[in-house]
Formats: sequence, structure tokens, C-alpha cells
Amino acid sequence: MSETGPDRAAAEELDPEEVARANLYGLVSRLFYGPADPNLLAEISRSGPEAGQENEGALAASWRGLQEACRSANPAVVRQEHDSLFVGVGRAAVTPYLSSYAEPSGPDRYLVRLREQLAARQLARRNNVFEVEDHISGVSDVMRCLIEGQHTLAEQRQFFETFVLPGAIPFCDAVQHAPSAHFYKSVGQLARAFFEVERAAFDMTDSA
Repeated sequence: MSETGPDRAAAEELDPEEVARANLYGLVSRLFYGPADPNLLAEISRSGPEAGQENEGALAASWRGLQEACRSANPAVVRQEHDSLFVGVGRAAVTPYLSSYAEPSGPDRYLVRLREQLAARQLARRNNVFEVEDHISGVSDVMRCLIEGQHTLAEQRQFFETFVLPGAIPFCDAVQHAPSAHFYKSVGQLARAFFEVERAAFDMTDSA
């Protein structure tokens, strides 16, 4: 799910660690938005760790786990698993919409606030995208846009703590515990480890 935002060329001006953060948000967005195709599976399999990732134990371990899953993955099976988990017939096994986790008693209020935040930042859902804005892919892509657009850490933290973290962690847990999850269990582990690293990094800004 893509949000309209800064051109990716702007990321070339960022520090390597910021580029790595943006790339990981983009990868999380891509993996949950649609089934990984053969090219993406091959690219992940042969990729090295992003800048700064070498020193993050849980994140590095989950990255290696995802690489192993990609090397043995059958694209047709991955597609079937994705559709079974997140699309389903009638009701998906795991909903990818974060308002269901962050504010289950008032998901519409969460969505209204999210849309207000996107409008304030001149971000919007692309015309050919039908998923609602609180899709895990959508909010992950917003974080990518905020990093590449060089928004302040305070702005990034505000969006992350308000619209990403409350729903993303329980969503990743739901993916990992879903009986039909195999390939996507590795995706959920990577995403959760990354979100935890982001939470810890933002917390450190309090003492900086």
C-alpha cells in the first residue's frame, strides 16, 4: 500500500542508518501488502544486513530467519498463505488493519485521527489503492515517507507512537500465532523486532 509522498531520490541525502530505516519500513509495507514474488524472494535471500543492523541481535536474527524462509519459499504457496491470512473469504484469519488492535472499541475514531494526520502532512492514499489507511502497509509506508522527507524525529516519534506501535505489535503477534502462518511467521518476527528497535531508539531521545 503506497502513500503519496517524497520521491525516493530524496533518500540519497540521508545518513546510511536513516536510509536503512526507510528501507526496512518499505520492506515491511511491501511484504504485508501483497505476496512476495520470485524477484523479491531472491533479492531478500542474497541481501546483506542494512546499515546498523549488524549490532541489533533480535533484528539481525529475524533478518537471517526471513532470508532462510525466502530461500526455501515457493511463490505460489506464499501467495496462497498471504491470501489466507490477510484477505480470506468473508473474514481474514488475521486482520491487517491496525485500528482493530490499537482501538478495538472505537476503530472509526482511530481512523479519523489517522486521516487528519495524513492530511496535515499532505499524504494521501493513491487512487488505485483500495485498502483503508490503517492497513499495516499504509502506516509503515507513512513512516518511510516521514524519514525520506526528513521530518524531525519528534514528528516521526509522534506518528509512530500514536498510529504504528499500539496496533503493529499485537498484529505481529497475531501473525506469528496464526496456525496457517509459515512464511509470514518470519515476516512477522522481522517486523516486530524492527518495531521494538524503533521504540527503543525513540525512547533514547528522551535522555539525549
